[in-house]
Amino acid sequence: MKSIVLFGSPGSGKGTQARKLAECLGVPHISTGDMLRERIRKGSEIDPALVARMKSGALVRDEVVDRMVEDRLSQPDAARGFVLDGYPRTLAQAEHFRGWLDQRGIHEVVIYLAVDYNVVIARLTGRRQCPRCGTLYNIVSQPPRVDNLCDLDGEQLVVRNDDREEVIRERLDAYERQTRPVLDFLRSAGRMVVEVDASSDPPEVVFQRISQAMETDDCSKDRR
Repeated sequence: MKSIVLFGSPGSGKGTQARKLAECLGVPHISTGDMLRERIRKGSEIDPALVARMKSGALVRDEVVDRMVEDRLSQPDAARGFVLDGYPRTLAQAEHFRGWLDQRGIHEVVIYLAVDYNVVIARLTGRRQCPRCGTLYNIVSQPPRVDNLCDLDGEQLVVRNDDREEVIRERLDAYERQTRPVLDFLRSAGRMVVEVDASSDPPEVVFQRISQAMETDDCSKDRR
């Protein structure tokens, strides 16, 4: 199986790199954040406490996310592998996920995108999203062709609730308190961890670094 876990703070570029890797490897990109937002948008998640926690930038309960990830990874399209974005985020999730993988003989590769704190703040406060197709833009580094309109469908772009500055700072605080220790846990558990500097270079350069580190240079060449 081609099983990859993308690791890094909010705004580190996990979503962008996950999509590139998923396309390259022919496996699904699985984002826990996207799945939770979609459940709320469709009204399938009726727990008001969960909605409130997401809007405030706090982490969702471990058991909720564990169950959601297991259900998604059990679907047929993930049988050949997956690119997991946004999970695990706590030590409890990491221990649970390691057990789930070990039971199935799956050996994942962890890619850690290292980004400076101030760079993350600048990226996320400038982020805009199309509410229809989900395409992400940045008003500084990746603006739409027409101001505040999606290039693909012309929809008015919006600021996601979890991209407001006060929420961003809470998300980063939560990352430092709960998620960064997960990286140390994965390393100590003998997982393959690839660290890539993702602070300043464009996504294409970061992707090439990931490809080279994972010895998947053919993927990078195919995209040129």
